[in-house]
Amino acid sequence: MATIEARMDADNLQVDIFKEATRPVILKFEDIVYKITIRNNQGFLRNRAKSEEKLILKGMTGIVKPGEILAMLGPSGSGKTTLLSALGGRLVDGKLTGKITYNNTILSNSMKRNIGFVTQDDVLYPHLTVTETLVFTALLRLPNSLTTKEKILQAESVITQLGLTKCKNGIIGGPFVRGISGGERKRVSIGQEMLINPSLLLLDEATSGLDSTTAQKIVSTLSELAAGGRTIVMTIHQPSSRLFYMFHKVVLLCEGNALYYGEGSRAMDYFKSVGYEPSLTMNPSEFMLDLANGVAADEYREDQINTIKQSLVSAYNINLADKVKLELEELIGIEVVENRRSVKFATTWWQQFTVLLNRGVKERKHESFSALKVGQVLAVALVCGLLWWQSNADHVQDQMKMQSEMKNANGDEK
Repeated sequence: MATIEARMDADNLQVDIFKEATRPVILKFEDIVYKITIRNNQGFLRNRAKSEEKLILKGMTGIVKPGEILAMLGPSGSGKTTLLSALGGRLVDGKLTGKITYNNTILSNSMKRNIGFVTQDDVLYPHLTVTETLVFTALLRLPNSLTTKEKILQAESVITQLGLTKCKNGIIGGPFVRGISGGERKRVSIGQEMLINPSLLLLDEATSGLDSTTAQKIVSTLSELAAGGRTIVMTIHQPSSRLFYMFHKVVLLCEGNALYYGEGSRAMDYFKSVGYEPSLTMNPSEFMLDLANGVAADEYREDQINTIKQSLVSAYNINLADKVKLELEELIGIEVVENRRSVKFATTWWQQFTVLLNRGVKERKHESFSALKVGQVLAVALVCGLLWWQSNADHVQDQMKMQSEMKNANGDEK
């Protein structure tokens, strides 16, 4: 009887997590320009170092509404990840101008708690199982209004919803440890963010390195999440034709410029209208990436690359730029009903300490006990704690980088 009730509770939690967003978000970004300063140090003459500004983003504009998936396409170095980081409030260096709003307001602490960000590289502990990874995340990030049992049930419901039941007892794995597959590892990363039921989910290269079938499973899962009233933005390198038509909106970037913004199903008709049409039937994303690289025909001609790119940028400014800004203006007065339940930290300092200690012990369960290793871990923890004690929240990227380097160092020692 208790088992049946537990299953019923898990089913109810699945409905709460995956069927309805608690705080729908309309994401708008207008005239986003991002510059970085590059300094060329000339040997020991640092005082004479020359600096120059480099434009990464050149006036990007768009809007994503609840229930929509926006896919950013473009070749490497086009600015996809930079724009995604800007939308998630994760850019620290450089100069960012323009306007980014969430339900017509700027990014606030309460809104940050409603944003999930899945990085391109899966930052997971290799020796923890799938269940342990998600349960520890649930214990850390879910509020104290839920009991420990309810948090564990939420983690189990995420495992079921993301199709991870078969591998829930398998370890994550890593470069030197055999574990679950790449697609399953990516779904675990998505599951970590879905535990907090984010209204805005940002994903960087969610399908990179995966076969087309696995990639389709992940995008299908994202489509189900979007159907629950979530706003989803993702970068993707070269999707298959099936994936391409699953996106509600597509943005094509080239060197920080927008070449197309709109529905994926209308992309080929648009490029045909501005004079670019493939000579044979092909994947729309491949054709669009060719255009973003300055290739418009079967023959590659280096002398025409810049001409083609400038032609496409001009065509966008003439045909699409005003339509995109008009869409932004039409939604200025629309109010979105919000649920501001959580405005404090989810857990106390002591709870975080005990969960992290338990996770650290489980992560090292495969190692033999050594007083030297225990002392090493405690010493490093003490030094890092003192370095970042009461530090500015803007330095979170530096903290993450240091943690990553420490993990790599520990991995090398093993």
